[in-house]
Amino acid sequence: MLDLRFLKLLIFFVLISCQTEKNEQFFLIQGEAQGSTYSIKYIATEEVVSKTEIDSLLTAFDNSLSTYKPTSLISSINQGDSIIVVDNWFVETFKASNKIYKETNGLFDPTIGVLVNAYGFGPNHQRKHLNQNQIDSLLNFVGFNKVTLNSDKTISKKHQETYFDFNAIAQGYSVDVVAEFLQSKGIQNAIVEIGGELVGFGTNTIQNKNWIVGIDDPLQKPDEARKLIETVQLKNLGLATSGNYRKVITNSVTGEKFVHTINPKTGKPQKSNVLSATVIAPTCIMADGYATAFMVMSLEEGKEFVEKHPELYVLILYSDENNQMQRFQSDNIKTLMN
Repeated sequence: MLDLRFLKLLIFFVLISCQTEKNEQFFLIQGEAQGSTYSIKYIATEEVVSKTEIDSLLTAFDNSLSTYKPTSLISSINQGDSIIVVDNWFVETFKASNKIYKETNGLFDPTIGVLVNAYGFGPNHQRKHLNQNQIDSLLNFVGFNKVTLNSDKTISKKHQETYFDFNAIAQGYSVDVVAEFLQSKGIQNAIVEIGGELVGFGTNTIQNKNWIVGIDDPLQKPDEARKLIETVQLKNLGLATSGNYRKVITNSVTGEKFVHTINPKTGKPQKSNVLSATVIAPTCIMADGYATAFMVMSLEEGKEFVEKHPELYVLILYSDENNQMQRFQSDNIKTLMN
């Protein structure tokens, strides 16, 4: 015969469990950071994290890795400080960059900063028309194999002129940093977006589904409503897209569409028919770095790289010989498409 005390206790716990689930709700935090915007949506029974905490965290992150802050750690190193001790954020970004640098045979290279600045894409926005001699001179200072992270967390550079620019990977890492902060507060289900880079961890328990995000059409015009190429599901994954969104250059004679990305090997803007590259990976820092690398690779190089890296989910949009947008996608990304 069932013990009535046990039955009452069981009913009590069921009621409490149901009540807890019903009390779950979305909490939204939005703001500005890194020259763009951020948006955080998490699920909890009460407010766990404030906007002030997020803003403070992102400010501290910029104090480490932003080349747009003259007093940041990276700016101090770029200015020649060889004794400054870097923090763990810098260390992790350095290690991730070195990994992708080696795997891409130098096509991803955060020491390209001298060329970024020379072409006018850096903090000073002073654009120059470089001749071949000037490009060759600047290339002497480019190469991630010319910098060293020492055991005491100082940075050594073969050339003082070498300029770190982690902008192609740091924003993705900032998404991971915020996601880790939310998790440290006990949040189990959330989606974090900064400047278009994303991490979705846990699930959307309120709507009983994975987090669903969209991939933009790289050819949409600035005045057009947002157009999506695809939607994908994220569960404990990071997503990043690289591409000159709304900055596609069209040849006035042939009508061909191109984007331009500086190649760290040639020092020149590389004409490419790759319009955008979306990468989904276990972390956003890696997704961001690889997405940037795909923009420097030719389409064929990108396809070969995907074959060698089954851990990555990849969607590459490109323009064919008829100026029509086409897609190349890894087999595994189909499992995430909504």
